[in-house]
Amino acid sequence: MESMVLLGRFWIGLLLIQWLFYGPAQRLCAQSAGNATVATKPGDVNLEFSRVFIFVDKSGVVGHEHAIEGKLKSGEIITQQGQPGKVVFDMRSFDADTLVARKYLGLEGETDAATRKKVNESMLGHEILDVAKYPEARLENISLKSTGKKTKRDLPEYILEGDFVLHETKRHIEVRCDVEHKDGWNHVRGGFKILQSDYGIKPFSKMLGAVGVKDQLVIMGDLWVVPTQ
Repeated sequence: MESMVLLGRFWIGLLLIQWLFYGPAQRLCAQSAGNATVATKPGDVNLEFSRVFIFVDKSGVVGHEHAIEGKLKSGEIITQQGQPGKVVFDMRSFDADTLVARKYLGLEGETDAATRKKVNESMLGHEILDVAKYPEARLENISLKSTGKKTKRDLPEYILEGDFVLHETKRHIEVRCDVEHKDGWNHVRGGFKILQSDYGIKPFSKMLGAVGVKDQLVIMGDLWVVPTQ
């Protein structure tokens, strides 16, 4: 009996591992064709598996680095009509120091639940992101052009240009990214930097600056996009 229980646990664990590490193409096969989060048109961003990750560096001597994970509300990198694309960030979904975010951004260790709760309350509250007033951020007027070069990952390099809108303040940005055709999708990865103060946000600080974060944020996009060809 005990051996059967152990065997059952083994198979459950194996199934969980497969679910976590399979690519989007395999995992989408198990979803209903009517699932609204499944991207269908060329240039559409798959909302189920695409993520935004933000690195928040510490400024105080006793502060902490943070890794933020966020989801998208909608996304279209290339439109069928040839118009500029647009990606909408779901600011309410932003979650501090998830295991996925810390691993993606190369931060060691874990953050306990109580600390994460405090960080999220502060981050999402009216003094910083103020998601009650600004539930969305946007990357508008997106264009994607090849540079003809390769990135460090030996993948085709592109320049993604657009206007980043946060707290209804707009700034033009350029992102060097790479595109990998994988599992039937175009996997687009790249990042850009912003200053919180450019968008009217005062970086978190307390205890006369002993605890706080830097003005600069590094925003990384990890997007799965329906191929256009």
